[in-house]
Amino acid sequence: DVLALAKIEVKLADIPEGKNVTFKWRGKPLFIRHRTAAEIDTEQGVDVSSLRDPQHDNDRCQRPEWLVLLGVCTHLGCVPIANSGDYGGYYCPCHGSHYDSAGRIRKGPAPLNLEVPVHTFVDENTLVV
Repeated sequence: DVLALAKIEVKLADIPEGKNVTFKWRGKPLFIRHRTAAEIDTEQGVDVSSLRDPQHDNDRCQRPEWLVLLGVCTHLGCVPIANSGDYGGYYCPCHGSHYDSAGRIRKGPAPLNLEVPVHTFVDENTLVV
């Protein structure tokens, strides 16, 4: 099946620091966020034991400045809004789920963190998902 083999190549230089860009990948929204140093410091300082779906920031990001997520809320499959919500990450207005800038669920009905798809940094400026 062609869909199973579909890949997307992203030029990271096109994404300014502090911005989230949405791509369509395998029929789903793919969020790529160029995180600021402040976002990285905040997310790496979170007490993992306080999280509903405990994952350290380092386990979710291959390179701290780049967050790669499927933009599908883990509650009922809606598409969250980037740079929004109580934690400055993502907010799903459908039922009120709030995610931080590591894509971890922090508040609301979603049971799990936003999914991190398999991805590779081919070089300093190219990401393949």
